[in-house]
Amino acid sequence: MNKHPELALNGVPVCDTFAEAFTTVGTRIIVTALTEAWVRIAAAEATGYATSVIACDAEAGVEKYLSPAESPDGRPGVSLMFFAFGQTALEKAVTNRVGQCILTCPTTACYSGYTCEDPEKNISLGSQLRFFGDGFQISKKWGNRRLWRVPVMDGEFVCEDQTGTFKGVAGGNLLICASDQKRGLLATEAAVSAMQQVDLTILPFP
Repeated sequence: MNKHPELALNGVPVCDTFAEAFTTVGTRIIVTALTEAWVRIAAAEATGYATSVIACDAEAGVEKYLSPAESPDGRPGVSLMFFAFGQTALEKAVTNRVGQCILTCPTTACYSGYTCEDPEKNISLGSQLRFFGDGFQISKKWGNRRLWRVPVMDGEFVCEDQTGTFKGVAGGNLLICASDQKRGLLATEAAVSAMQQVDLTILPFP
């Protein structure tokens, strides 16, 4: 028998119980490209196989897509978030994913999406990936931020030197009970649509 207090939302009973949660270290990057189509391709590649830190190098996902007016360089963009158990593991996962999935995607650029006042909490980004330029990379200052211009076949890949990290929470879940599979799927799709409107949140599991 359910002994937990119940809430009700739109006539649906909600059991006010608990969900597992654990701390992680996260970062946020902004990826831009010439067109929205290439932004979406880069985002899909960079956040693939990233459902759980239990078996993947990171948990990753799309926070939100950005209009040209919202992005750092006036092009279509996307905010991506990555989480791992520790800062070292996060740095390795992010640099590998940016280097293999974003640098290799035509017309892309990569910027830090989170500023951290403590330099000890920053992780490398362009400071490692610049070596792809074989000595032809160029350092560029953007206010008090450092960017790297790395030559690639379609022009140059612009990447910020470092990005900041923060504490995150992972593992929240909802158990939805429905009268049949179709109604259950519709309920989960509605829940996902609502959660996608929340800033600084990703949904890495399908």
